[in-house]
Amino acid sequence: MSITRTPSTYVHTVGEVAAEAGVAPSAVRFYEQHGVIRAERTAGDQRRFDENAACRIRVAKVAQRVGLTVREIADVFADLPDRPACEDWGRIADTLIAEAEARTAALREHLSAMSSGARLCEL
Repeated sequence: MSITRTPSTYVHTVGEVAAEAGVAPSAVRFYEQHGVIRAERTAGDQRRFDENAACRIRVAKVAQRVGLTVREIADVFADLPDRPACEDWGRIADTLIAEAEARTAALREHLSAMSSGARLCEL
């Protein structure tokens, strides 16, 4: 009796993902270690990534510019399906926009407080 296996969609190497995402191979491994992307291991213990890994890394880089930590980014991506549709990425964009707006508002409040003439140590 033969077992039919579904071909894995995890076929891209660390180097391929790094090149497509515009990062060093060490960054690909870093993002995997922190749960931003996932890999499967080959029989030879090499990492293989799906076609969305580079996109996730590029979006993670945008999120980092907003100020999110890698852990926060992994949490934002936690509910993202393996094969995200446009609507899924739209929800991620909405989350990042809301976070950027909240952080901008907080920074404006801090700037206002610092401009108030009060002693900085009392803010």
